[in-house]
Amino acid sequence: MDGFLNPEEILNKLELKENMVAADFGCGSGGWAIPLARRLKEGMVFAIDILEEPLSALQAKARLEKVPNIRTVKANVEDRQGLRMLNDNSVDLVLITNLLFQVEAKKKVMAEARRILKPGGKILVVDWKKGVSLGPADKVSAEDIKLMAVELGFKTEKEFAAGAYHWALVLLK
Repeated sequence: MDGFLNPEEILNKLELKENMVAADFGCGSGGWAIPLARRLKEGMVFAIDILEEPLSALQAKARLEKVPNIRTVKANVEDRQGLRMLNDNSVDLVLITNLLFQVEAKKKVMAEARRILKPGGKILVVDWKKGVSLGPADKVSAEDIKLMAVELGFKTEKEFAAGAYHWALVLLK
């Protein structure tokens, strides 16, 4: 579908290094985790989801596509106890893509991302634009996320359209 979300194009806008450690919150079956892991050849991607089925599908895809640097984690990103295997200041990048519209505790998710990010680390947030006909009924605005980010001590590094139906923010810790 023309103008739809393209993880490859969006990842091109980030300054990725092959040895980065990343976490993909709400990874689903790997639409972002696999392209990211391919770029982080010497790094690691922690693919985190609350549901077992998409994690299982992601593991199968990663094996089939020979992408060895993905570790799947079944956890709730709204709960710090769920991510206790990731230490404070341990990752370079967190992806929060098409997730915030689904969660109640948006600030908890953002705070957990901040906790695991190294100083100077970044979060890529991508979500549905308000006012577009596609997507969920309950959408979150980039403005609301920017305000929340400031409260949590982030700086907005970049803001851009991520296709016709999504917005993107790159936040710096």
